[in-house]
Amino acid sequence: MIQLQILSGKQAGHDIVVRRFPFVLGREVTAGLPLDENGVWERHLEITFQRGEGFLFTARPEALAIINGERMENGRLRNGDLVELGSVKIRFWLARSGQKTMGFREGLTWSALILLFAAQVALIYWLLR
Repeated sequence: MIQLQILSGKQAGHDIVVRRFPFVLGREVTAGLPLDENGVWERHLEITFQRGEGFLFTARPEALAIINGERMENGRLRNGDLVELGSVKIRFWLARSGQKTMGFREGLTWSALILLFAAQVALIYWLLR
């Protein structure tokens, strides 16, 4: 999962978590992130994920896409990259991963330790009798 932090434009301050690929950014209503801003094309930029390669982007040849201050049509996105699409600036982040709860396993482990302690106390009491 990735997170797109919108830094400028009408949606500035919003964070978008992306779970499905390919993900399209542009003016198109069906785009994953519709951007109604100056200089943004219908299907301005598409982000895909490929195992072993990472997160790849492809911009329309006539569309202005600047990654970390350099104009690019395609390439790889890295954590923290600044993406400029027309007048919009977006920060590319890897989304935070959620940790699974271990409550059941922890409870089971503590129960087993208490049971072991009780068995040892019972054994000591039986041997000293």
